[in-house]
Amino acid sequence: MSQRSLRTILITGASGSIGSALARAYAAPGVILVLHGRDEEKLNLVAGDCEARGAQVILGIFDITDTPQLQAWVQDIDYSNPIDLLIANQGMNINIGPKGEGEDWVQAERLLEVNLRATMALASAAIKPMRARGHGQIALISSLAGFFGLPLTPAYSASKAGVKAYGEALRGWLAPHGIQVTVVMPGYVESDMCDAMPGPKPFLWTAERAAAVIKRRLALNHARISFPFPLNIGTWFLAVLPPEISIKILGWMGYRA
Repeated sequence: MSQRSLRTILITGASGSIGSALARAYAAPGVILVLHGRDEEKLNLVAGDCEARGAQVILGIFDITDTPQLQAWVQDIDYSNPIDLLIANQGMNINIGPKGEGEDWVQAERLLEVNLRATMALASAAIKPMRARGHGQIALISSLAGFFGLPLTPAYSASKAGVKAYGEALRGWLAPHGIQVTVVMPGYVESDMCDAMPGPKPFLWTAERAAAVIKRRLALNHARISFPFPLNIGTWFLAVLPPEISIKILGWMGYRA
């Protein structure tokens, strides 16, 4: 599926950094953007920018962890405007705290609901109609932290590793049915969430740069989109090396309590 054939694009996390940049990148006459976000004020600003670029915008503002509501919403949207591209981009992060006291379990449960369970629910709702049509595209936003868990953000790393594995499995299953699935693994991208993360942030990108790369590589149906170089290669090596060596390397780099 070429980018030219994309008519209806659903993006979650559209009030955030990468999500809003992606919405603006795809906004054009003839495009229907279905945008979900938790910050209504920011989401309305994004919608206004996208409409100014000629796109038609449909907004969804509700708790994305409400699975029945989420899946019913996706199905209703798809019935009226068949979804060509779904970008599951919503996310949150927590960390072990300034003194390494550990993650709050209530927050960790919420993170897993938002980052992993809602992503799987989104994909599941979109897959059935896409299979019936014989085409569609799904992009799941993971993270370079999905290669090897960062000691400062265990729950976040686990959720993004889960998204990575789920997306890779979906690609293998759905490719014969005409559905393209891509796992996107960004490094550090300018955002409030990134600012709140502890530890160094090498090779920091703007959201606009990240969105441009994601859009271009999705058009080429890449199985995995990871950036920036060389951080993506470095994190991949952490997964290949013996874990005790990788943990020492992360400690040397400043990723310790």
